[in-house]
Amino acid sequence: MDFAVVVLVEILYAIASLVLISAGLAVVFGMMKVINLAHGEFMMLGGYVTITAVNSGVNIFIAMLIIAPLVVGLIGLIVERLVIRHLYGRLVDTMLATWGLSLFFIGIATMIFGNTTTGISSPIPGFSIGAYQVNGYNFFIIVVSILLILGVLFVLKSTRLGLIARGAMQRSDMAAALGYSSDRIYMMTFFVGSALSGLAGAVLAPLVGLVPTSGGAFIAKAFITVVAGGPSLVAGLLASSGLFGIVGQVFSFSVSPVMGDVAMLIAAVILLRLLPQGITGRFFKGKL
Repeated sequence: MDFAVVVLVEILYAIASLVLISAGLAVVFGMMKVINLAHGEFMMLGGYVTITAVNSGVNIFIAMLIIAPLVVGLIGLIVERLVIRHLYGRLVDTMLATWGLSLFFIGIATMIFGNTTTGISSPIPGFSIGAYQVNGYNFFIIVVSILLILGVLFVLKSTRLGLIARGAMQRSDMAAALGYSSDRIYMMTFFVGSALSGLAGAVLAPLVGLVPTSGGAFIAKAFITVVAGGPSLVAGLLASSGLFGIVGQVFSFSVSPVMGDVAMLIAAVILLRLLPQGITGRFFKGKL
């Protein structure tokens, strides 16, 4: 029984981690159709902002949940104004530009922080479930991911800003005809996506040793989760995160963590072969 509870907690943690890692990319790619190859570097910047703030005496939760998202969101805003807004509708050019940005951010981070591993301690201690030790911080990640999904749903479905953003992404010409600036809406959407990426990197910072190239460890998982989810932002994110989280943890427990990652990749390839439009391209149609 204890082992079953531990496995359940780890599966929920894996699903929550994928949601957290992929949310920022889902907003940018799912709503704006911008392939942001610098997504991992935005996460890396969120981690470094958190570590710097904590080392300066800021409370770790304020650093993770407020300072890091705001700082990375502002960086994303600058990137959108200087680069991305000139490339909307040009997927290949956007990929090349954001790939160049990822190299730029890695170089800047290396110059400032060096190429050594750094990190911060988890603010929540572990505890025992029978004979097994569980990381208490995993529950914090699960709670943050649930609140994140509920917040995104609330903004997109229940606020005027969310409704305008959804309308502008689907028909920018109609939004412009009604007096809304699609340029500003795209700018704010990219800001939100970047802030969510910074939040993910900040929340995961106590679990990983951070180096300037850490973003590469997240980008592949984020992309396969978002692409496999399909066109629906929230439903697709939850569906693909749930599937890959379960597959990855089952193989991690039964074989090894490396095989868990391999199993996730194989599951993504099979899924996209069977469902080229993603899960919500076939199921949950019309869902947000």
